[in-house]
Amino acid sequence: MRKHILWLAGSVFIGALTVSPALAQEQRLLENSPANATNASRINSKDPLTQLLREGRRLANSGNVPGALAVYRQAADLDKANPKIFAGMGFLYASQGNYDAALGAYQQAIALDPKNADFHYALGFNLASLGSNDEALSAYRQAIVVNPRHVNANLSMGVMLARQGKYDEAMNIYRRVTMLSPNGYKGFELLGTALIQLKRPQEAFTVLQQAARIGPKQGMARVHIGTAWLQVNNFEKAIASFNKAVQLEPQNPSIQLQIGKSLQAAQRYEEAMRAYQRAIALRPNLPEAQEGLGDIFFEQKNYSTATSFYRQYIAIVPNDPEGHYKLAKALKESGRKQEAVYALDQARNLTNAQGNPGDRLRDIDTLMKELRK
Repeated sequence: MRKHILWLAGSVFIGALTVSPALAQEQRLLENSPANATNASRINSKDPLTQLLREGRRLANSGNVPGALAVYRQAADLDKANPKIFAGMGFLYASQGNYDAALGAYQQAIALDPKNADFHYALGFNLASLGSNDEALSAYRQAIVVNPRHVNANLSMGVMLARQGKYDEAMNIYRRVTMLSPNGYKGFELLGTALIQLKRPQEAFTVLQQAARIGPKQGMARVHIGTAWLQVNNFEKAIASFNKAVQLEPQNPSIQLQIGKSLQAAQRYEEAMRAYQRAIALRPNLPEAQEGLGDIFFEQKNYSTATSFYRQYIAIVPNDPEGHYKLAKALKESGRKQEAVYALDQARNLTNAQGNPGDRLRDIDTLMKELRK
């Protein structure tokens, strides 16, 4: 099953995919499309389509996403050949977490305008949000074919490759991004995270410090610098870096989450738990923090408490087979075999439904055999 590693890149883009270069790009698509229709004469006219588009944007900007979607559906019925209307709908669906519907909308946009790199990029974002990593990678590649200088598509492709353990390939892409966008901090930051994954902290310091210079108000680069300090066993400087990150972004739960992951990987469990708890205080339904706490308690053989946190994780992310698998392991160690078998069946069903089972299904089968002895 998935090892506990530092999903440094995931904390920035995909993993959970809650950060928003992707969504920010979709917002620009929305702002540059439905409200502006297709030409100046239409903007200045009072025809029904223009009125619908303006009303849709007003509703979207006021936070009434269902109302905006209803209006854009009406607009799409009037102008079925306008890809940007469908892209706007895709953004709205994605903002609700309805990634399946967003996929359909972006696929319609791409069918109408296959040379739009932003549409392919947004498609990749939604595919990655659904866990379809191979398809997401293909979408990002297509965005880069259409526009090789698309910075976010390059970054996202690098993140996907890093998630697959292809750090050398990912680093090549991150280096390309630093040339495409030398004044952007993200390429340097992600290059540093890949070097950390490869346990090359001295090289990581150089690029992460560059990221910190370019983005002096960004806390995450300081978190990664702290992680590099942990790799060279300098706990004092690591904590100083983490504290600087928190000082820069005191209300950012992702900062505390990543600090927790870094400390957990360094087996500083007590400090890691405190960071996870601070993350949950900032965002109570943060699943990765619940999972991290479960992992720590499992490592400490406190299986009943681990079970509780894994259940909380599953309540937030019910379709992640990994959560059900971990719950099954904790239940098994607690002697609750029947509950463990049920959790493992859930893990198997979800794994099969999502495809590409790989080692995960073999581990599920192994654990099931142990439970049935």
